[in-house]
Amino acid sequence: MRKLVAAFFALGLALLTLLSCQVKRDITQDELIRRTQELFDAVAAGDQTPWKKYFADDCMYFDEKGRNMNKAALVADITPLPAGYSGSIKIGKVQSHIDRHVAILSYDMDETETIFGQNMTARYHATDTWMHRNGQWQIVAGQVLRYYEDPAPGKADSAKFAEYVGTYELSPGNTLTISTDGKLLYRQRADRPKDNLIPEATDIFFRKGVEGRILFRRADKDKVDALIDRRNNEDVVWKRVK
Repeated sequence: MRKLVAAFFALGLALLTLLSCQVKRDITQDELIRRTQELFDAVAAGDQTPWKKYFADDCMYFDEKGRNMNKAALVADITPLPAGYSGSIKIGKVQSHIDRHVAILSYDMDETETIFGQNMTARYHATDTWMHRNGQWQIVAGQVLRYYEDPAPGKADSAKFAEYVGTYELSPGNTLTISTDGKLLYRQRADRPKDNLIPEATDIFFRKGVEGRILFRRADKDKVDALIDRRNNEDVVWKRVK
C-alpha cells in the first residue's frame, strides 16, 4: 500500500513539475506587445539593453532599408538621436500566432519624429518570430516593411503642360499618350483609363498610390524628347514620336 501511495505521489510530483515548466514556457500576446514596445521606447535614447536581451544571438533581422543584419549589427545600429531630434514609435494593429515554443507577432509601427521643430511621420509593418529556447523567449527573426506614401504635391505651371503633350513610344506599337485639359496633366496607355499626373517638381510627376516617378527629359533647345518611368531607381525610357 505504501509503495502504491509513493508511486502516486511521485507521479503527481512529476505532473506538477511538467505543468510548472509549461507555465514558464507559455507567453501571451500582451507580454509580447509589452516587450516589443519596450524595444522601440529605447530607440530614441539609444538604449541597447532590451535589444541585447530580447534578440537571440543567432537572430536574423531585415529592416525597411533592405539591410540584412545579425545581432551585433542590429544592436550597434541603436544609437541616441542627434541633438535637436526627438521621436517615438508606437505599435498597433497587432496580430499573433502562439504555438508551444514559437510565437509570431505582426504589427504596425507609427513613427513620429521632430527635427528642430519640424514634424515628420512614417508608417511601417513588422513581423517578429519569437522562440522559447534555454528557458527564455527571444526573437530569432524579424522583418520590417515601410508603407508606401505619396510624396507631397508641388506647384506646377499649367501653362507649360503643353510642352509635355504628345505620343511616347517604348517599342513599335507600344505607346502612351500625354494630354492636358489646361489644368491637369494626364497619362494614358492604349484604351486604359487616364491617370492624373501630379506635379512634384519641375518636369517631375507621380501617380496617386503608385510608387515611382514620371520625368520628362529635355534635349537640345530645352525641348522634351522622352518620358522616363522611374521605378526603384531604374528607368524605363519612352521616346517621344509625336
